[in-house]
Amino acid sequence: MQISESVKLHRKVLTEVARQTVNGTLDTDVESILQTVVSEAGPRYRCCIHKERAVLKNRITLAVGRSVEEDIHEATQKALKGEVLKEAAVLTVLPEACDQCPIDKFIVTDACRNCIAHNCINVCPKKAITIHQNRAYIDQEKCVECGACKRACPFGAIIEISRPCERACAVKAISAGSDRRAVIDIEKCVECGACKVACPFGAVADRSFIVPLIQDLKTTKKVFAMVAPAFVGQFGAGISPKKIFQALKQLGFSGVYEVALGADMVTLFEAEEFLETVPEQRKYMTTSCCPAFADLIRKHMPNILPHMSSTTSPMVATAEIVKKEYPDSVAVFIGPCAAKKSEARRYPDLIDYVITYEELAAMMVGAGINVTEIVEEDVEFLASRHGAIFGRAGGVLEAVAETIKDLAPEAEVKGIKTDGLANCRTMLLQLNAGKLDANIMEGMSCIGGCVGGPGTIMDARVTSKLVDNFAKTVNYDMASKNEVAKKEVQEVDMHRK
Repeated sequence: MQISESVKLHRKVLTEVARQTVNGTLDTDVESILQTVVSEAGPRYRCCIHKERAVLKNRITLAVGRSVEEDIHEATQKALKGEVLKEAAVLTVLPEACDQCPIDKFIVTDACRNCIAHNCINVCPKKAITIHQNRAYIDQEKCVECGACKRACPFGAIIEISRPCERACAVKAISAGSDRRAVIDIEKCVECGACKVACPFGAVADRSFIVPLIQDLKTTKKVFAMVAPAFVGQFGAGISPKKIFQALKQLGFSGVYEVALGADMVTLFEAEEFLETVPEQRKYMTTSCCPAFADLIRKHMPNILPHMSSTTSPMVATAEIVKKEYPDSVAVFIGPCAAKKSEARRYPDLIDYVITYEELAAMMVGAGINVTEIVEEDVEFLASRHGAIFGRAGGVLEAVAETIKDLAPEAEVKGIKTDGLANCRTMLLQLNAGKLDANIMEGMSCIGGCVGGPGTIMDARVTSKLVDNFAKTVNYDMASKNEVAKKEVQEVDMHRK
């Protein structure tokens, strides 16, 4: 993720909230965050310090897991009691932060030459273009935003303007409301977080659950971390996975589980599902571990739903192991993904909290833990190379396809993969229309796969390589050779809800 000023502000708020929660002062000192993050001396991003602090109040209420409409003191008190809005939408527009971007879609620029041909006027179906003071002018009341004028102009003098958040949303779930502020349509939204990353004003944010989690870590409860495969390299190339595991224990976690082990289980189950159903029951199968990709199919392409794998995600498979071994424990998924917070809503008995790597970093800083100073302790990694590579684009397909061939060498496997939700939609349409010669497809909503998620810290191009390097060091090369995964897959429910 690019480290913009809005990202820095978001992380600073999370860190201050975490620090005060750890110190037990959040209920009395929460308002001091307004002075800590934005002081009279600056930096200043908006018209005045009052506007800056109004935006910060929105950020704080989301950071403590409540609604932006609430007073920060009331929100904080409820969060400290564990009253967070787990069932509410994950992504929220901060009303004070939204810049109400202009929404005139097509605009004539100074490049207009007032040519004799007037191609723009001739192609406009609504006669919305006229000439004023030697240049074309678009009457926005008449314009239907078809784009014909833009395509017709020989000078490229007509440009198309779109809000960054709208442009980033592949399912058209975000648009301008009556007051020009962005509005998210929850019925369409797949909660991938692309709008959060795209907004240059930081006006879209995801709800955080770090406050009740820190409160649980301070009790005698057994709290277990489930770390997604993309965690490798998130704290820098020099920070080993062993150090991250040790840091989690210093935070107060009772133990750490590799979600890559759950990925091995998913690999085994999906391979079996493929062999049982393709091509006898269906022509092709898609993977289902990415929740935003799964919701793209579920909400927007229901005709493809029968082709989606019925296998649960690695997060849920790992949570099944945790709750089987420790039924009264608190299970916390730590990953790069906003959509995992929405997926967790379907499994309230298995997953208690979902936090991102961003939020984990804030908790570590808030607790005074410096990962670089941690002394490594021996850790036995249980997952195979297959589970470890789930974190980058192409990893799921590689793992499942290789396992299919290992289980049934005679099976015909023709795999395709893509990342980015818009690319996923296009490929699904082509695959379903029979235009692609494939019988299994991997879809990842984030560019680069999970390593490119909205809750990551490091550049996906770097961490993708580090994930592969780490995968070469584990004990097993394939999921089908991992006896732990083979045993667990027989003992837990691997079917998606």
